[in-house]
Amino acid sequence: MGKYWLMIATLGLVWGGTFPLIKLTLEGITPFWLAAGRIGFAAALLCAVWAWRGFQLFRAERSWPALLIIGLFSTALPFMLINWGQQHVSAGFTGLSMAAIPLIVLPLAHLFIPGEQMVLRRLFGFVVGFVGVALLIGSKAFASSNAELELFGRIACVSAAGCYAISSILTRRLPPVDPVGLAAILLVIGTVVILPVAWTVEGPPVMPEGRILGLIALLGLIPTAAANLLRVIVVREAGPTFMTLTNYQVPVWAVVLGALFLGESLPPSMLLSMILILSGLCISQWGALTRLFASGKKQY
Repeated sequence: MGKYWLMIATLGLVWGGTFPLIKLTLEGITPFWLAAGRIGFAAALLCAVWAWRGFQLFRAERSWPALLIIGLFSTALPFMLINWGQQHVSAGFTGLSMAAIPLIVLPLAHLFIPGEQMVLRRLFGFVVGFVGVALLIGSKAFASSNAELELFGRIACVSAAGCYAISSILTRRLPPVDPVGLAAILLVIGTVVILPVAWTVEGPPVMPEGRILGLIALLGLIPTAAANLLRVIVVREAGPTFMTLTNYQVPVWAVVLGALFLGESLPPSMLLSMILILSGLCISQWGALTRLFASGKKQY
């Protein structure tokens, strides 16, 4: 289990550090073209791995319409929302809003996944986390220099979390697929969707300076392509429940790194939001976490 703990810690740090990097990259490129560059670069890298594996995808029943919808909600839409939103909110806010993903999944799973009913403990955890999300959106915890659009930026980031939650439910309902092929094709779909949108909304792309190009490549290589491959390994070998441990790390790293490298503030209301959201997440997943740590002890 030791190597999987290292993988989970790496994913938490990488994904938490993504939002300060996005904030820096937005200084030299428009948000939709940043999303297009990041997704396109990652798609090219993963397609190379996918080709090496023989372009395997569906293992039985084909479900292209579902893949198209998942590609929209897992890459194109949330990447555009996050990038646009981060023009008006802090990196720490964006990272903390991503902790809402498993909380949003709870009611969706109750409705669409057999055996995932909202029992009293999950309902209580959802309510606690929802209060944290409401405080996150409505408080002055993440004051920005552009107060006029700050509320819309907050809504955009939380909406991106909703997109990830929807894609998670749809992915769980897919027939058996090759995980590497799935990760690659979703990025390809995201690229195909976002390119015309970026061109229509922001006009033809303008070549950014070398530093910005380097940051785009870094975002495409590490948190998008490489982290997705690492995620596949963890889910396949250690299980999806173990993978949920990243949900507790991402907001913490985003807030800490945003404060250290971007000078973002750490007001009490932000810390209260974090405590409520992570507490709600822990309560709602308590049974799964207990079984996870119990099985981990047995393996040692």
